[in-house]
Amino acid sequence: MSPELKELLSKPTASVPDVGRLCFNLAKNASYAAARDGSLPSIKIGGRVVVPTAALRKMLGLDPEAVA
Repeated sequence: MSPELKELLSKPTASVPDVGRLCFNLAKNASYAAARDGSLPSIKIGGRVVVPTAALRKMLGLDPEAVA
């Protein structure tokens, strides 16, 4: 696992473009499209759409409770 991915997973939420790029090799627009269609777990906080890292860890087959 790359240091950048470890840092991303150590936070409670991560930006949609960062998750798309690091985990799935997606561009910014494709990342937001995946969040919209439910392929990428996401929540809206205020005006921002973010990915809860616990859900992302579960999706990637990692321990959802573990902190990187």
